[in-house]
Amino acid sequence: MMIYPAEKITKYNFSIFLLFFLVTLANYFIYVGFAVKPFMVFLGLYAIFNISSLYFPRLQLFEIALLLFYIMYSFSGVFSLYPASSVRIILGIMVYLACYFMMKSVIADAGRIMIEKAISDAGILFNTISLILYGIGLASLGFIFEGDRIYKFGLMLDRDYPRLIGVVTDPNYYIFYNTLFFTYYLCHLNTRKNKLGLLLSAIANVLTFSRGGLIVMAFILLLYILQNNLLKQVKLVLGFGSLLAVSMYIAAVYLNFDIYEILKSRFADFFEDGGSGRLELWGRAWGFFSSHMWVGIGASNFTDYNQHHFNDDTEVHNTFLTIITESGLLGITFFTLFIILVLVQIFQSGLHKSHPYLLFAFLGFIIQMAFLSVIINDMYLVYLAILAAYIRYETNSSSVILQDKKRNDLNGSGGVDKNEYSTHNG
Repeated sequence: MMIYPAEKITKYNFSIFLLFFLVTLANYFIYVGFAVKPFMVFLGLYAIFNISSLYFPRLQLFEIALLLFYIMYSFSGVFSLYPASSVRIILGIMVYLACYFMMKSVIADAGRIMIEKAISDAGILFNTISLILYGIGLASLGFIFEGDRIYKFGLMLDRDYPRLIGVVTDPNYYIFYNTLFFTYYLCHLNTRKNKLGLLLSAIANVLTFSRGGLIVMAFILLLYILQNNLLKQVKLVLGFGSLLAVSMYIAAVYLNFDIYEILKSRFADFFEDGGSGRLELWGRAWGFFSSHMWVGIGASNFTDYNQHHFNDDTEVHNTFLTIITESGLLGITFFTLFIILVLVQIFQSGLHKSHPYLLFAFLGFIIQMAFLSVIINDMYLVYLAILAAYIRYETNSSSVILQDKKRNDLNGSGGVDKNEYSTHNG
């Protein structure tokens, strides 16, 4: 692994931190037929000023499967009734994949310590700014919540619910963007900074009032508790739960902002609104799939079909149904292969034990995809780039250990401890 002098390490840390933070600024972009986001500008400039040192590691198996899925998904556009929509998403996929390879170059030889420090710092900044913008939004409304699809700074009024969007475009996607940060803090509570990060991310997640997202976060928390010392983790959860409860009490008494009642009302509404109409949308998607089973109705064509047949331009709000509807059985097969290979490589490399936040984050992403349409997403690609780097570290580490063991066996000496290698090269 490449070793940098001290001044290079400082510069490289900032580049990774800046990349991670800019990716969270999903609500800020310039539209030129597609959204040009801050992280894209950063990656373009990075490529220009570092063209001689760009480095693209070999693809992992799960990355090959993902590329095959995108090829198959794009191929379905050949059969679409609305080719303009297919061309738009295909161009978007090409742009995002180019950005993905640039992300890999930025973090290629950074080392785990640099990556994790950048995750920690970027997550705290992301949630802090989002909470401040949400507070400004509450104040601008005078804590009067009446309206629908009204945006005020970091707040969106959704059927009278004051939902946090922060620097993202949608409250449901906010938790998706926050998943990597939340799981990292949860698994690294050995510092005050990470404890603060967990508290900030938990508060922000609650204030999105996203039913699906909060269920996923509760599930991840349960997995974390079951994986570790049960009594110790229960005490930890109770401690953070108490802080959240105190915060909710203060908001209710002094600001007339009863978070508990809003949460209770949101979950009660599920049985009346069918998950904000998701059940009806899922039924429509399944109907379209039933008549186009092999290659689907075409990439990014569900919204057009939905508009034509039901006068409704809403997305499916389910990635798996989106894929099977728009690219058929062939598309969902490659996407399923991609998911399986990610899990296989996480377990084969031992990351589920040494860095469990990567497993928790992936499970969080996949489960949330049952409530969101996420064909391409910048934060998801950042996660995959990080995962690829970790798997490469583990592979290189194991190779060095094996070589040293063979050499030491020949010399009659002992082996090398893997943890020691990882620590010195992290």
